[in-house]
Amino acid sequence: MRIAPFTPAELASPVAVITGGWSRERDRSLLSGQTVTEALDSMGVKTRVLDLANPETLVDQLADVDKAVLAIAGRGAEDGRLQGLLETLGIPYTGSGVLASAIGMQKIHAKTVVSPAGVRVPRGVRIDGAAPARAEAARITALLDLPVIVKPVSEGGSIGVQVAADPDSLAGILEDGGAEELMAEVFHPGRAVSVGILEDQLGAVHALPPLEARTPNGVYSYAAKRGTADCDYHCPARVSEETLDDLRRQAIAAHHALGCHSYSRHDFVVGDDGRAWWLEVNTLPGLSRKGNLARMAQATGISYELLLTHILRGANTDRRARG
Repeated sequence: MRIAPFTPAELASPVAVITGGWSRERDRSLLSGQTVTEALDSMGVKTRVLDLANPETLVDQLADVDKAVLAIAGRGAEDGRLQGLLETLGIPYTGSGVLASAIGMQKIHAKTVVSPAGVRVPRGVRIDGAAPARAEAARITALLDLPVIVKPVSEGGSIGVQVAADPDSLAGILEDGGAEELMAEVFHPGRAVSVGILEDQLGAVHALPPLEARTPNGVYSYAAKRGTADCDYHCPARVSEETLDDLRRQAIAAHHALGCHSYSRHDFVVGDDGRAWWLEVNTLPGLSRKGNLARMAQATGISYELLLTHILRGANTDRRARG
């Protein structure tokens, strides 16, 4: 995929870099925002950094910007709410539209949408937070093979992910779950692999080389994604060519099924048998220089600056037919 550098005309108008926010991924968002701003400034793009944690001033600060780069993740930003505000204001923005963002953030809905498109997803159930923990653990155990993964329905970055190996540990997790909406799905041990998708301005979709993240305990946790836990990366992933092709096929199918736009990142686990299971989509993946999307782009010869060029240009496309 060839990406041309910015033209002088593309550098004429100010761009808002929206970052921060109030979600549990605020620190990751701030890192993306800082890195994106520094890179755009170095390329001659006029930037203005806006923190979504101050929504009462956001509209006024957007008054004279040409478009917005969404260097942010989590609730309030990756779930369609920010996209809806920007569309109401008539401000072009990067990433997927309202519908794709909302569905992608809600893991149960996302799995329901991608599965008919030939994407392999783990069996899972919504957890009834009002039920007694031990009774709910027994219900889940009867429906799913243990061990299971317990995670929030609408969080990104592997926040809150826990593995329950037996009914007692599952009941303990549910007792500590609080008011957060949770789900359980069959735990497939294996390699954590991500696949980045770039969609050009003609609508052609390109899958980047799959990236494997190897962690000591086999769980690609929030700490590993933030770089605060030991993690080895391999791009392309150390799996067979057949599995690499399957990963690319499933990622492209999920991107289309969800109506994602311009770019996305899809997280999988690959078992010892080579079967790849789709876990979730990131409609606004992290944009730091050492982030997964940047690593995959670099492996195919796309520099960080050209990756941001592609992402910023994607704001110019009308999403109304895409969701």
